[in-house]
Amino acid sequence: MKLAIVKLSALGDIVHAMLALQFIKAHLPDSQIDWIVEERFAGLLENNPDIDHILTVNLKSLKTHKLGVFQQIKRVRNYAQNNYDLVIDAQGLIKSALVTKLLGGRSAGFDAQSIREKAASWFYKDTVACAYDANAIVRNAVVLSKPLGLTISDEQILNKKPYLYFKNEEPHIYGLLQKTGKNIVLVIGSSWESKNYPAEKFVNIANALQENCLVVWGSDQEKTKAEWMANQSKWIKLVPRLDLNSLKALIANADLLIGNDTGPTHMAWALCRPSITLFGPTPIRMAYQTTINKVLKSSSEVNPFKLNKQDYSISEIDEAEVIGLARGLLQSRVDKPH
Repeated sequence: MKLAIVKLSALGDIVHAMLALQFIKAHLPDSQIDWIVEERFAGLLENNPDIDHILTVNLKSLKTHKLGVFQQIKRVRNYAQNNYDLVIDAQGLIKSALVTKLLGGRSAGFDAQSIREKAASWFYKDTVACAYDANAIVRNAVVLSKPLGLTISDEQILNKKPYLYFKNEEPHIYGLLQKTGKNIVLVIGSSWESKNYPAEKFVNIANALQENCLVVWGSDQEKTKAEWMANQSKWIKLVPRLDLNSLKALIANADLLIGNDTGPTHMAWALCRPSITLFGPTPIRMAYQTTINKVLKSSSEVNPFKLNKQDYSISEIDEAEVIGLARGLLQSRVDKPH
């Protein structure tokens, strides 16, 4: 069987969807699984043994280069020559539904009641129902398994194997890691400012834990914040900018990750590393809690159908809560993936 999965973006959403791969491959060991993704996120999928081909598009470029749409259509039509038996859109947006349609063959995706852009469901032959406000990881598991006659249980999700892979990562990351003591990755940025926990509170947490705290960043603004944090605490180190391959390697070798609701934080869950995810204006359904993966949410109520980007309540989360959770997680021994 030839299967194409359409999940174009963003980083955390792709991480959530990738969980299903190991269960699909176990169910259909001889299948070919290809993944269509935005170019800038392809590194997240690389080296995964359950993916046969990573096929990229650059739809983001169309915001500034409208005529590029013809080039992107041609690219997807070339992918359609693979003659897929099934194409599953795990995103549920108009743009992902159009890509799914262009790939041809039998198509599947969320039904109109399960997605924000309801018209996307018109493009699928088979539709899957799963409440929009359900856990994001469960939603991805459902839409990627049901069209295949497969069920992924909660028990399977909890007992998943790590599913992000890296190879030939930047060797300098290992110089940042301490062999004695604990290594904590701090993820300080996200897609919008109100999702970000205050930098000074991260500093307070680092000073209290007194472990090797490594700050990762992805923009000039985040780098400036990370530099300020490093100047405030002897326990904080600024990590050089990393590509996705090396970021996976760093997180895989960490004892704990503390971060905002954003892609790199969710990567810790995928790598089976202990983590604390901090939530303000976004719903905790974006994380899947386990014995080693915890969440802390501000007191504000969140409407998952209409997020309030002016909700800065994440700043209300008490550092003492984070520190207490972190100490508990650091005391548990969790073997690192090879």
